[in-house]
Amino acid sequence: MESEKLPDHIVYTHSVIEFVTVAAETCLFLEQATEQSRKEFIQRSVKLLPFLYLKASLLPVVESVFDDAPERFVTEEDYLFVKEQVEQLLGADDSYLEVFHPDMAISDTPIAAFVSEDLADIYQELKDFAANYQTMDVDIMNDALVVCIDAFGQHWGQKNLNALKALHAVRFSESFNIEDDEQSIEKTKLNRNSFLNFLQDDDDLNDNQLLL
Repeated sequence: MESEKLPDHIVYTHSVIEFVTVAAETCLFLEQATEQSRKEFIQRSVKLLPFLYLKASLLPVVESVFDDAPERFVTEEDYLFVKEQVEQLLGADDSYLEVFHPDMAISDTPIAAFVSEDLADIYQELKDFAANYQTMDVDIMNDALVVCIDAFGQHWGQKNLNALKALHAVRFSESFNIEDDEQSIEKTKLNRNSFLNFLQDDDDLNDNQLLL
């Protein structure tokens, strides 16, 4: 859809459209995680996650229309599907020490966190948002945006940064560039369909080249 033909509503502003595009790309990337090698997944993640954070941080302030929260689409099975694929790819590098956990101040021992859980949490918020956005009902789209922005500030923005920090450490470790991709973990073929087919057109993904 060309920008000049979009309705005059906040959900169709440039910053929101860009965020929707990156959100859809992120969900598709995570759904197809094991179609990539471990090295490819990490290399793309450290490019995609900061880009996602940037686009989310530029979203406008939005007021809710309805009293009830938007519909949730991601099931426990969907969540575990993403989590387990990332966990399978990263292996021992899935875990890291969490320094921003609320219990850290009263804990005598380090608190472990997991990149796979962080990315699955991010996926859940983005997929729910994008599925509501796909309804093309501006009021539903509006409130889905409100929920997503709030969740970004409350938790998934921090999870994005945490996962990025952990993956950055792996990506730029001395052993990363000498890993043998031929010995990567056996890949699980996925058969999930993208939930935002209209956003997969290369002409619409203007920023996609930054993620390759």
